[in-house]
Amino acid sequence: MMNRMVFANLLYRPFRTIISVVAVGVEVTLILLIVGIMLGILKDTSGRQASLGADIMVQPPGSSLLMGMNGAPVSVKVADRLMKVPHVIAAAPVVTQTTMSKSLEVLYGVDLQSFDSVTGGFHYLAGGPFQGPYDMLIDDMKAASDHIKVGDTVQALNHDFRICGIVEHGKGARKFVPIATLQDLIGASGKATIFYVKLDDPKNADAVVQDIKNIPGMQQYGVHSIQEYLSLMTSASIPGLNTVIDVVIGISMIIGFIVIFQAMYTAVMERTREIGILKSLGASKLYIVNVVLRETLLIAIAGVITGIGISYAARIGLHTRFQTLPVLITPAWLLKATIIALVGSLLGAFYPAVKAAQKDPIDALAYE
Repeated sequence: MMNRMVFANLLYRPFRTIISVVAVGVEVTLILLIVGIMLGILKDTSGRQASLGADIMVQPPGSSLLMGMNGAPVSVKVADRLMKVPHVIAAAPVVTQTTMSKSLEVLYGVDLQSFDSVTGGFHYLAGGPFQGPYDMLIDDMKAASDHIKVGDTVQALNHDFRICGIVEHGKGARKFVPIATLQDLIGASGKATIFYVKLDDPKNADAVVQDIKNIPGMQQYGVHSIQEYLSLMTSASIPGLNTVIDVVIGISMIIGFIVIFQAMYTAVMERTREIGILKSLGASKLYIVNVVLRETLLIAIAGVITGIGISYAARIGLHTRFQTLPVLITPAWLLKATIIALVGSLLGAFYPAVKAAQKDPIDALAYE
């Protein structure tokens, strides 16, 4: 009986019900998409580092784990010092620089000889290595996304670069230029951002990390094995990322709370006589609260389903339009978004439910 009445109440004002469902759906979508993009970028970055082929990463003191967020503060000659460490067979200095063209990107400045010795070399799908200082290599995903082919001209750091080759993705970045060119463009001649190190056996990584840290003057450097780096690439390890996620969740909950509060408060006011009839027939305060909260729960569940559907559709749309923009929707965040939406909705309906339960049946029956 109660469930039939709940459904009837929702269908009596279909437009308001739809608006409430959409509002909860927007709340869920906001959480899943924004958090999904952040986590997707994080996973994509760590994945490209893992498949690069290096065994150890060496960064100057105070460097961020996110590539492209650091300058080029140390001499490339650090690579010579690294080569003297036992078990090291190759060391490649790299300059990283964040650029903004159609999207936020990280540009790698590399010396092909040393970079290839660490990574095993690029797999060229079209074109070939650098032929001049303003040549650029681009990976296949970026080329497909931006419809770029060998011979095209692209702009980076206010300079034109000729695409000399398209390479298979997974070598750290999506765009590569000669290291000397990038050093000159950012005013960091002879400097590097990070050093990738190749060992004779990956099993020696921990010992080599300690040996590098024991080199005079390098005690404060960020030296990580690739496995350690991957374990550090979490939202908790990136400064400010958890704060951004918390802000997104807070805004989303406020949206859901306000919309549900307004909808259920209005519904209670409109059904004052109905509530009076129910109470005159013996309905308890708990029964009235139960009716209002059941309506809210149904709206919230419908909103969660809608939001999840919109999120997956948006992910497909974003991937079609921006192939290099990863959106990671995990089961854990699906559960979190669901719980957040349900809790926010029920909190928004709690006061209207209590207000409905406290109505005097005589006053309610006399309400026009």
